[in-house]
Amino acid sequence: MTDQKPESAYHYAVIRRALDILDAAGAEPMPLDDLAREMHMSPAHFQRVFSRWVGVSPKRYQQYLTLGHAKEMLRNRFTMLETAAELGLSGSGRLHDLFLRWEAMSPGDYARHGAGLEIFWGWFESPFGPALVMGTAKGICGIAFAAETGAEAAMEDLLSRWPKATFTEDPMALRPWVLNAFGMEKTLEPTPLYLIGAPFQIKVWEALLSIPSGQVTTYSEIAQAVGNPRAVRAVGTAVGRNPVSWLIPCHRALRKSGELGGYHWGLPVKRALLAYEAARADASA
Repeated sequence: MTDQKPESAYHYAVIRRALDILDAAGAEPMPLDDLAREMHMSPAHFQRVFSRWVGVSPKRYQQYLTLGHAKEMLRNRFTMLETAAELGLSGSGRLHDLFLRWEAMSPGDYARHGAGLEIFWGWFESPFGPALVMGTAKGICGIAFAAETGAEAAMEDLLSRWPKATFTEDPMALRPWVLNAFGMEKTLEPTPLYLIGAPFQIKVWEALLSIPSGQVTTYSEIAQAVGNPRAVRAVGTAVGRNPVSWLIPCHRALRKSGELGGYHWGLPVKRALLAYEAARADASA
């Protein structure tokens, strides 16, 4: 079922267990020794695994998992999407850090529900647990994280999006794109994305692509960016229907209150994605 380095799945499993323990602890910070003991690991080993995965200590990482940090991100790392677009940060121009380029299916092709389209699929280990990746000859069109939902539900979800397409299991056809996209192996050629969605969804996903790594925005700001400020609820639906998790960063969309909101593949995954990016951004600053 998997391709990539097995320690990545192990690292995510460690983080996932830590999230459960920290959630149960509430707002009280948990010392390293106590957290390591709860996870049946020595403090030194847990610290090494944790720091390798995210680039900062468990104590620092805990700060990225709180509601207060989400609110701080909105205050200090809020991305004005119109400004980002003016600076050339939209679409393929902003994605230098992920080495991506993208194009969208035409509305007419989308209306045919994938008829005549061949989609390859395969399972890979990602930094966030098992990932189901799908793609056409033009690029990756779907990424589902199965750590919370399970493999069967993830597969059913992506298959249902393009019911008339032909699906072929071929992880090797996708492997170079996947390893590049998850930062495991950098290639000279950018990883292509092929966005399959309704016109309004494509506009919302394009706005999401304008949010730099380590920053966040709100659903209302996205609605402003796509030219329909009253369509906050429709924007939320389009964000939730994003088929290409991580690469189209729907996890960077928060509520105005600073609450994380929902996430299609499970809220713990969203928290891990945001914390991973925030910690990496601070570590490289």
